[in-house]
Amino acid sequence: MKLSSQEEYGLRCLLRIARQSESGGLTIPEISQAEGISSHYVAKLLRILRRGGLVKSARGQAGGYTLARPATETVVGAALAVLGGRLFESDFCQEHAGVEKTCTNSVDCSIRSLWQTVQVVVDQVLSKTTLKDLLHNEQEMTTWVGHLVKVSGVPAKPQDKPAEVTG
Repeated sequence: MKLSSQEEYGLRCLLRIARQSESGGLTIPEISQAEGISSHYVAKLLRILRRGGLVKSARGQAGGYTLARPATETVVGAALAVLGGRLFESDFCQEHAGVEKTCTNSVDCSIRSLWQTVQVVVDQVLSKTTLKDLLHNEQEMTTWVGHLVKVSGVPAKPQDKPAEVTG
């Protein structure tokens, strides 16, 4: 599983706008230069974010892009959903059935339960994380996310080590 560049860069654009929010809006060229992303791609991302209700734009000399809601109310999970979606969707098994119409493991699938659990944990973290939280430095975020994982009841480290592969 990978996050797409659209999700990564879109979130970076949102954070750049959130940092600037008290001083006014940011233009596409300003965001592009600050983040090292092409202006064309920033424009595409901001169009997606605007249609998703996460940013708003204003024209004119004092114009630019601003957050549609305060950073404290902008949930990262919602932003990622607008930018690309979830890691595991309910139709995942139908899309990965191989050459059959229905996956041969559709009745009893331990892999599906793993992906569902991973999605639940990801949703728990992302639904509790706002843009305001992401404005902290990396060390503070690492500590906060570690605490969040402990509070949600998911162990930070697996208790059983997987068997070593030799070969």
